[in-house]
Amino acid sequence: MSIRDDVRVLGRLLGQVLKEQEGEAFFQLVERTRALVREVRAGGDDRALREMLSGLSGPEAGNLARAFTWYFQLVNLAEEYERVRVLRASGGVRPQSLAQALHDLKAQGLSAEDTEALLARLDLGLTFTAHPTEMRRRTVRRHLEAVGRALPALGEGGEGGPAAEAIAAHVEALWRTPELRRLKPTVLDEVKGGLNYVASIAQALPGLQRDLNAAFRDVYGRETAATLPLSFSSWMGGDRDGNPFVTPQATREALALHRARAQEVLLSLIRQTFADLSQEEGGAEAYRQELQALFDAVQAGETVDLVGRLSALDASLRAGGQRRSAEVLLTPLLTVARVFGQHLVSLDIREHSAQTGAAVAELLRAAGVEAGYLALPEHAKQELLTRELRSRRPLWPAGEALSETLETAIGPIREVREAVALAGPRAFGRYVISMAESVSDVLEPLLLAREVGLRVLPVPLFETLDDLTRAPQVVWELLSLPEYRAVLGSDVQEIMLGYSDSNKDTGFLAANWALHEAQRQISDVCRRAGVRWRFFHGRGTSIGRGGGPASRAILGQPGGTIDAGLRITEQGEALADKYSHPVLARRNLEQALYGLLLSAARPSGELNPEWTDAMTRAAHSSARAYRALVDDPAFLPFFEAVTPIHEIARLNIASRPVRRPGAPTLGNLRAIPWVMSWTQNRAGLPGWYGLQEGLQEIGVATAREMYAAWPFFRTVLDNAQMSLAKSDPLIFEEYLRLAAPSPLAAHLQDTYRRTVALVQEVVGAELMSGEPRLQASIGLRNPYIDPIHRIQVELLRRSRGKEGGLDEFERPLLLSIQGIAAGVRNTG
Repeated sequence: MSIRDDVRVLGRLLGQVLKEQEGEAFFQLVERTRALVREVRAGGDDRALREMLSGLSGPEAGNLARAFTWYFQLVNLAEEYERVRVLRASGGVRPQSLAQALHDLKAQGLSAEDTEALLARLDLGLTFTAHPTEMRRRTVRRHLEAVGRALPALGEGGEGGPAAEAIAAHVEALWRTPELRRLKPTVLDEVKGGLNYVASIAQALPGLQRDLNAAFRDVYGRETAATLPLSFSSWMGGDRDGNPFVTPQATREALALHRARAQEVLLSLIRQTFADLSQEEGGAEAYRQELQALFDAVQAGETVDLVGRLSALDASLRAGGQRRSAEVLLTPLLTVARVFGQHLVSLDIREHSAQTGAAVAELLRAAGVEAGYLALPEHAKQELLTRELRSRRPLWPAGEALSETLETAIGPIREVREAVALAGPRAFGRYVISMAESVSDVLEPLLLAREVGLRVLPVPLFETLDDLTRAPQVVWELLSLPEYRAVLGSDVQEIMLGYSDSNKDTGFLAANWALHEAQRQISDVCRRAGVRWRFFHGRGTSIGRGGGPASRAILGQPGGTIDAGLRITEQGEALADKYSHPVLARRNLEQALYGLLLSAARPSGELNPEWTDAMTRAAHSSARAYRALVDDPAFLPFFEAVTPIHEIARLNIASRPVRRPGAPTLGNLRAIPWVMSWTQNRAGLPGWYGLQEGLQEIGVATAREMYAAWPFFRTVLDNAQMSLAKSDPLIFEEYLRLAAPSPLAAHLQDTYRRTVALVQEVVGAELMSGEPRLQASIGLRNPYIDPIHRIQVELLRRSRGKEGGLDEFERPLLLSIQGIAAGVRNTG
């Protein structure tokens, strides 16, 4: 069966359930709505559609939105299975695979030894974060996973066969299952949701390692000891920035879950390996005896040198001429032990610089060192902090309970110290300081960690345009301090760059260029300082938050800036999209590794000065246009009228509030709901606004040259194409009816059209012509997502037109938000 066959059968099964559960009249309402929307999409009159929707009650509108939402959930599964089917059927050297990477590296002149050295110095760190969270409840996900498992057998027995019956049963159950969370998810719920994908990743890792081994034999003609340069981290349970629910207890519970899940995965693999390795070493201890000893130790919660002992077994098998047994039977356990160990994922702590500063101020005040630390100028703060770092004395009086402020700051560090003792040093990752603006911001966590006797490696997170501009100087000053270098030692300095707030601060094009330049200049600083470095990219799922294909993003990095590897956040629905199935997990990981290897091998070189000058001018022009829009006094009320931002704030999709503390402004609105709002109304503004002015500044001829020969610029424009293609002016026009007449409406519509035309002129093709699969997906979805948009607009009109309207229409409105997210596949 093809994907269209799958979609057709799934649609009929859903229709059958709707008839049975809601009656023929409701089914006919769904069909009539779909027909009317198709007519409007084809250019027909929309009066009949408006009249029909205006006559629906709130519950009827909610049910109608649900029906189309479930269609999208099933289409998403069909598309996922199609990707699995295509990947399984592909043969030869697959594009963007490890085999392709090694072929390309050899063609560039890298020897086997060069490639092994490259693999040894790199690490691709994938970091699970809870924002934006997966919108679906865990119960709903389980039903959908069961449908996904039945899909491969859908063609057997037709629509009355066992697979179809199983799917219909789960769809029937889903129709009566509440989609919306009654309560906000707890931090622990988010941790469990993220760990949901560990099983499929664990299944994907051994195949990837075997791919690497086979590619090395094929390309270089010999065996290799190189291992996958992969690691996994998490922020769930450690990300305190603006989230009051990430308490020390939440951190402790997250770390305990990590250990328990690692134990579960390892014990299962040890059992399997024990069953498979029946041979004995000649005259020595049997393999099974060693595996039994490891099983007992892991089960007892003891810290074990898993990798060392399993590597010894691997070497013994290979020395005995049993390479296949080592590669097929032992590799799954050895690879998972290398990547996950007994810690599973490394938990980072993230805290806002203002909070670490307040905690350090209290410590210094309690110790009688400085009563007014926060009021000191930066140079005085640095002098005080470096002086304290030269001392080993704790600052808080021995035996006294920590104050509330200090407990919230130091408590999580104490918990990761305990986890390190139980599961090894990789249980803890790094200490990320968000909104880092100065050297003192980076030094402060060192004092907090000293109070509990733990060494931490701080990671400054530069987020706003001003912070990105200052970042190279801040890093240089930091690395120039002997006291800091003593803490860093020979470890890698991580620097995190934030895609979300920089985009919200300055717009799409200017943010991308600021990130490029910050990365290039910080790399030069680290190189001059003689320090190894690794960038950590805080990316979301949408283009406005740094989203897009991972391999494309990595290949677009400035040459010479990938030293010790790269870290990337994997957020919310990206986890489900990439890692819900072992085949998809394997493909996404190999594509990311392909991009990393080729990008790391690319020399720095000199950028074309004409192009960099053009980009600098373009960024200024783009930022001016963007700031003129969002700083317009009329913009905020316009934004609140044409997007469901207030309704999104009611969604129980995350433990984190939608705004940072303070009176509601555009400035303290978090980037996730900002982007999600523009996704819901299909304007997609964060992914393209300001690009027109930037391209006009560059000029079409020069932009074409840059697009053809500069990976960074090609990535930027390809991502913009994706954002523009997913935007829909026809739908956005409906949302504009919710606002009072404003020049901003015509301005945004006209700017969108001009931007599309200019991008197409530069790339020399229609939007996304090089991505036929995505084009087909958008075409397949629009007829079914249009009704949910129309329902949402109608419900917004009603709820805003009466006192208490949001309370009355809350449930159907939230269902419409969830349905659009499922259809567009972007919550932020």
